[in-house]
Formats: sequence, C-alpha cells, structure tokens
Amino acid sequence: MAKTGKLLRSLIRAGARTAKLFAAAATPPKPKRRRAKPVTPPAKPRAARAAASTTPRPAAVAPGKWLTAHVLTAAGQRMSYWLYLPNNLPERAQSKGMPLVVMLHGCHQTATQFAQGTRMNLWAEKKGYAVLYPQQLTTIQPQRCWKWYDRATQEGGGDVPTIIAMIHKVLTQYAIDRSRIYVAGISAGAGMANILALNHPGLFAAVGLHSGPVFGAGHNTLGALGVMKHGAPGWRADVAVHEVLQRQPQFPGMPAIVLQGAGDNVVRPINQLQLARQSVLLNRLSGESKATNKPKGRHNAHQLHDFYVGRKLMLRLAHIEQLDHAWSGGDPAFAFNAKAGPDASKMLLDFFARHQR
Repeated sequence: MAKTGKLLRSLIRAGARTAKLFAAAATPPKPKRRRAKPVTPPAKPRAARAAASTTPRPAAVAPGKWLTAHVLTAAGQRMSYWLYLPNNLPERAQSKGMPLVVMLHGCHQTATQFAQGTRMNLWAEKKGYAVLYPQQLTTIQPQRCWKWYDRATQEGGGDVPTIIAMIHKVLTQYAIDRSRIYVAGISAGAGMANILALNHPGLFAAVGLHSGPVFGAGHNTLGALGVMKHGAPGWRADVAVHEVLQRQPQFPGMPAIVLQGAGDNVVRPINQLQLARQSVLLNRLSGESKATNKPKGRHNAHQLHDFYVGRKLMLRLAHIEQLDHAWSGGDPAFAFNAKAGPDASKMLLDFFARHQR
C-alpha cells in the first residue's frame, strides 16, 4: 500500500505539470487513425471461473419493480435494457424524483447477471435509487463487450447514442431527478461508462469505474489488449484528455470513484493510476491526496486516496488488496464477483450521493 501511495503522489505532481504544459502548448498532432477491429477478450480468469457455480443459488431479490424494454440502435437492432424501480422512496425522491444509476456489465456478462452479482438493486432499494442496466448485443460484439477501445465510440459514436436514448426514454417515463444521474461499470463496462461521462458531462453528475481500462487508447485488437495489460502507451493518456477538453472547452469536471484490485491480471492496476492521472487533469486537481487505510480483516483490506476541491470530494481511488478481476464485495455465486473486499455497490452509491448537477 505504501508503494501505491508514493505512485499516486508522483502521479499528481506529474499531472499538475502536464496540465500547465497543455495550457501553454500548441495543439498536439492527431494520432493516425486506424480502422478499429473487434477485440476478442481473454478467457475468463481462473478465479472467476472457479467462483461461478454451474447452478447458482438464488440471489436475494429486491422488492421493487423489475422491468425490461428496448430501444433501436442506428442499424435498427433491438437493444434491451432492464430497470429497477425501488419501493422505498426517501422524502427528496418523492418531491424531486429518484436518482438514477446506469450500470454497464463487463464481457461475458448479461445485464441480469450483473445486477444479481453486484447486488446493486438491494442497495438501491435501501437508498431510493432507480437503476438502469443496458445489455450489449452479441451481434455487435460476440462476448457482449462494450467497444471502449473503438476511436469512434471514444468520441461519442458507436453504442453511445443508443445508451443515451435508453436514458432519455426512462427520463420521459418515470420520475427521475435529472440533476442526479450517474453511470458506472466494470471492465469493458467501466470503459464505456467513462466514455459516456466524458462525452455527456452535463447529463451525468459522477462516474464509477471498477477494474476499467484507461480512456482514449487501444483503437485496434492488439492495442486494446496492450492497454489492459500495460496501460496507455507514452503520453496517449494525457493526449486523450487534452482532446476531450478541446472538443468541450467548457467541460464542467467529472467526479469519479475508481476501484481496482491489486491482483487483477486482466485489467492491470496501471490502468487505475492512469485513470487517476486523467481525472486530475480533467478536474484541474492539485495538491496531495488524503490517504486512509481500511484494514478490516485480511480479505477486506484496502486503501482510499481522496482528492478534494475545497470541501468537495472530486476523486476517490480505492486500491483493494485481496481482489482480482471481480466486483468487490459481490455475490461469488456469479462469475466476476468476489466476496472479498469492501462492498463496491455501497461505495458507489455513497460517493454518488455527494454529487449532483
């Protein structure tokens, strides 16, 4: 953990210097465009396969409404989504509408498996959140991966308009607080959640990224797999942020919580460090983080690094010791969920509750 803290401190100092360089520098040359190729994700991690049961035990069922519907993609395909509406509505939700969390699954997952494994609906019921679960089509990507590596998607195309259409459909049908819309995901879903937040910062009040790849790199098969293993090459992570700020000079900032397992060999921890650096640049953060150790038992040990603007928490990094490529504190009866670690779903909602547009 001490090593992680030193890396984060050096990252912040480097990020502050880079922000000054970008402010003074001319526009960097655009990287050569390459035709995006579909990525074939690696096989499921051994630990994740072991955690998955051939006959999963029934998960606890939240008492609210569980609905399903669809929208049409640009190609006319039906992309389905599921929506959880809680029975429990706090006083604010009764008067201003429910906050909404958009949850994006990873590769080899369905929306319903993601909901069950993360147990997000149970927390949403307690705290009065609606939760939207889009599901990627196998006709778009055979392993249901969101195409976070595709340059057109990173710039707001691809599946981005389809997911935005789902959100707007829900907004027109249900009482949602439009100042409290959030987006989160794991792995490829985290990559897509970040893309949604960065291309539509006025819509989302905060983003949650669990075991996700750094933004703005990849662009082809080998490149995407290289990002997962080694992060973005060279200055690409910084250049990607600069391109976002060029497209959106009035970028309002994007509060983020970034969770990462220390033992993740699918999307390795270098990605969390680079995502942190990108958030420092996007939110114009400076100064040291506030570090907190959470040694609640060997299987829940983690370290938090919090970055504030005044009293506002803008960036929280959670580095979780006994965790591989899996949702922290999830239901281990479902693949890509680990019992070990703090409850990621609760952490996300606690962070989101601090922010609104």
